[in-house]
This record gives sequence, C-alpha cells and structure tokens, in this order.
Amino acid sequence: MKFQKPYKLLKSVFSDFFALFYPEVCLACNRVLLKHEEIICNFCDIELPKTLFHTMKENPLEKIFWGRVKLESVAARYYFRKKSKIQRLMHRLKYKGAKEIGIIIGEKYGHELLENPIFRSVNVIVPIPLHPDKERIRGYNQSEMFGIGLSQSMNIPQDTKHFLKATSTESQTKKNRYNRWENVKEIFTIVDEDFFRGKHILLIDDIITTGATIEAAAQMLLKIEGVRVSVVGIAAAGV
Repeated sequence: MKFQKPYKLLKSVFSDFFALFYPEVCLACNRVLLKHEEIICNFCDIELPKTLFHTMKENPLEKIFWGRVKLESVAARYYFRKKSKIQRLMHRLKYKGAKEIGIIIGEKYGHELLENPIFRSVNVIVPIPLHPDKERIRGYNQSEMFGIGLSQSMNIPQDTKHFLKATSTESQTKKNRYNRWENVKEIFTIVDEDFFRGKHILLIDDIITTGATIEAAAQMLLKIEGVRVSVVGIAAAGV
C-alpha cells in the first residue's frame, strides 16, 4: 500500500478544507464545480452555443470579410448573445480579472482547430493588441490570454512584440460598422516586418462583431511579402 508524502497529504487536506468553505464555482453558471472540473462546468461546456465554423468553408463569419480583406479562414468557438452565459464569461474575462477563462477556452479550441488543415499551417499566433495605457489599467490583454491557451494546445508560438497598438481609441461597443472602421483604421504599427515575412498568421480577438478591428489589423499585416492571415475569436456576435 502506498502512502502520500506528509507535505502532499497536508496540502490535499488543506485544499479540501478550504474548498469546503470557499468552493470554486463555474464562471458561466455559478454552480459549484466538481473536483475534476475547472473554470467551466461540464454541463456549460456542452451547453454553450458552439458555432463549428472551423469545420465550414464559406461560413457566415467568413462572409463578413468578403470584399473587405482577403483571409484564409475565419472562425469563432461560440455565438455571442446578450444576457447569455457567454456574455457573462466575456465580461469576467475582460473586466473582472478572470484571465483563466481565456486560457482554458483557447486550450480547448486549439485542439478543435487542428482538425482543419488550414489552421495546422499557421506559423505564429498574434493577438489584437491593447494600447499600453489600457493594458496597464486592465493588467493584461484578454486576447493574449486566449492566445496562451491556443499556443499550448496547437504547439504554435504566440508573439506580442512585433505588432502593436500605437494609438489609443475609444470603446467600439456603441459604434456602428462605419464608425468602428474610422476608429481603428490607422491605429496599429509593425515593429519588424521581417519577423512576419512569409508566415501564416493566426490573428485572434475575444469577440468579433463588425470585424472592423480585425480588418484594419489584417490589411496592415497583408502588406508584408508572403503573409497569409487567418482569424479566430472566442465568440462571434451578429451572425
């Protein structure tokens, strides 16, 4: 019979005791998590509305960008709806410091994306950057958290140093498509074009709405010789 080492046994007992009074809950539905569950309970993981866009050619999200910018493929894991569990998760990820939401969704979605040969050809993951002032206030870039999970499961590096947001912009939330484009069309900068030359870039964001931010970023990256761009979001709104 094997016995746990004293420090491991003590750690296990302490964790169980702490969980008794301060149980971890699902960040989508607030139900107490079972011991084998993490961040999102199994019920929500199954119930949350998945798009399956990564399995569809010419899917509704790709069509948003037709005639605007040439992309290899576009996908998002979930449909975004107001007053839904997805909105709750996105709010907690973006404003409540729950970085682990982005990481675990990215890790799970990365395994699914690898089913599509287009995504298997990606060389580097690039999150839509935040302006340094905004990132300093928030403490992190939510899209980068998503990218950490994708990077781990897809075994593809994430780069946050060579594509930056140079200009701070107003919130996009209440802007229409034209105003969103005007708000973002000249806000990004490329630090080193040689780093991206000839690469297939996976450009990622948290929620894809009108696609204005993605369009502005992709158009700049596509000016570099040999670059191809695919796009992935955690959720897609309005499709």
